[in-house]
Amino acid sequence: MALPFPAKSRYRSQEFIGAPITSLDEGYLVAYIDGGARGNPGPAGYGVVIEDEIGRPVAELSEFLGRQTNNYAEYSGLLAALNYATSHGFKALRVISDSELMVKQIRGEYKVSSPTLKELHGRARKTIDQLDYFEIKHVLREKNREADRLANLAMDRGIAKKAAAVSATDVGGVASLVPEVNGVVRDGVVQFMGNPLPDGTLVKVRAVKS
Repeated sequence: MALPFPAKSRYRSQEFIGAPITSLDEGYLVAYIDGGARGNPGPAGYGVVIEDEIGRPVAELSEFLGRQTNNYAEYSGLLAALNYATSHGFKALRVISDSELMVKQIRGEYKVSSPTLKELHGRARKTIDQLDYFEIKHVLREKNREADRLANLAMDRGIAKKAAAVSATDVGGVASLVPEVNGVVRDGVVQFMGNPLPDGTLVKVRAVKS
């Protein structure tokens, strides 16, 4: 399935502000997704790296899925990306995946035989129908390292902590979101913009030119 982007898209970034896009009128999203299972089936997880259209980070999604297959995890990553885009009001999404099977199934080039995957595939297509533009592209794993890293971290967390499995119906929820927050340094102290962060939130600071 593809709803190709037009040659001249109305979706543009807020480059003059220097911040990631936050609504559909400002730009489109690019989601790098990956899923895996150790043992297939085995402890499974997905990872999603979401950027704006010029490559600035927007969010990272990562969940442990319990004992599942590789394909289940790949579809869970796709659903997480789709749910993030639609729940935040975006109408245009590009997806990058190293699962050639899933990419061709979503494009309608391959049939889906597994009953479990048919259900996930149907939900993905239904969500895609809510978008104005959607494209999905296959790349080699070497081109998808950050999403792969997040998927492996999810599996590591689940194995180490014996975490409860997350159903694919719940993927992409608030708990899985790692937002990028802007701030400025005044008198040697970082002051965050927007809503205050909860006490105990772990933050990673990356300096950029103003």
